[in-house]
Amino acid sequence: MKRSRIVVVLAVLLGIVLLVVAGIYFADKAESLPSFFPGHQAGSTTHHFKHGIAAIVVGLALFAFAWFASGPRKGAARAS
Repeated sequence: MKRSRIVVVLAVLLGIVLLVVAGIYFADKAESLPSFFPGHQAGSTTHHFKHGIAAIVVGLALFAFAWFASGPRKGAARAS
């Protein structure tokens, strides 16, 4: 597997993980978040929407990176 193909696959997988993390931030209160998540606070009843929005933005940026990285190479011969 080429190095660029590995980078594209990793970017897509990390993008999917970040979208799942964003869903967790939107669905759970700060006290219900896993303890390793930023924003976890025992006894808090608030949601961390900004963390969720940031996870969505970074996840979408990774998808865009993967899309552009997997496109045709510059100077590639095109069939006419």
